[in-house]
Amino acid sequence: MSMAAEERSVRAPWALTAPALMLFVGVLLIPLVMTVMLSFHDWGQYKGIEPVFILKNWHEIATDPYYAEMFWRTFRIAILTTVLTALLGAPEAYILNRMSGRWKSFFLLVILGPLLISVVARTLGWALLFGGNNGLVNKLLMSLGVMRSPIPFMFTETGMVIALAHVMMPFMVLSVWAALQRLDPQIENAAMSLGAGPVTIIRRIIMPQIMPGVLSGAIIVFSLSASAFATPAIIGGRRLKVAATLAYDEFLNTLNWPLGAAVATLLLVALVLIVVGSNALIERRYAEVFR
Repeated sequence: MSMAAEERSVRAPWALTAPALMLFVGVLLIPLVMTVMLSFHDWGQYKGIEPVFILKNWHEIATDPYYAEMFWRTFRIAILTTVLTALLGAPEAYILNRMSGRWKSFFLLVILGPLLISVVARTLGWALLFGGNNGLVNKLLMSLGVMRSPIPFMFTETGMVIALAHVMMPFMVLSVWAALQRLDPQIENAAMSLGAGPVTIIRRIIMPQIMPGVLSGAIIVFSLSASAFATPAIIGGRRLKVAATLAYDEFLNTLNWPLGAAVATLLLVALVLIVVGSNALIERRYAEVFR
């Protein structure tokens, strides 16, 4: 091979990846760096944004208990949503995996179908069903005399968890279902022939096999739930803020961009640390399963 041909073979991968790399830098990396830099600027109601390097925004977040409660609420809702999707999604994925070809395709379409609908539309559906006295379900239950007051759904953490679990459920089901593709059904039959009961089969055979899917789905659901905006904004409103809605309010309502940038940066850093740390612990704990 000539020297020119060897140089072209070395440059070819860089030339092919250059457009994607430029897009990544321009669309993701540069805005992130600008957001981090903005969090160290000053802001005043009359003077606007001042490009000075100060720690006022970070000091306010660290010392004001309001922000601690808001971040704790954000991660509490994300954890509860993750647990709920795992409890409901794992059995759903197992049942889906045991179905025959025609029914499996149909119900897989049912699971994936909501992903084709806007998150806003799906969340508004919950608001229409349980939105105070005017919610359709609340109206029906009160007209039948089952309940005297509407179900407390709007502006509650319970409502946010249920709505988020509905939105995030396909991600958990698909993660577990992908892990179940490696599970040989004959292993369960062999265990039954050897006298193993249903609980033993689930605990000793099925759970170790689907654990990679459950854990990967949990990481996806937790990350998306902690950073979700549309569902908390509709269900929680201005009474029950999370990190994403607080950053939105700081940017567009109070126009305090540096404080909003600090909140967004802290949320991003916290999510990265949590996801990377949990992923390392999970891989260490279930090293044999992930091989």
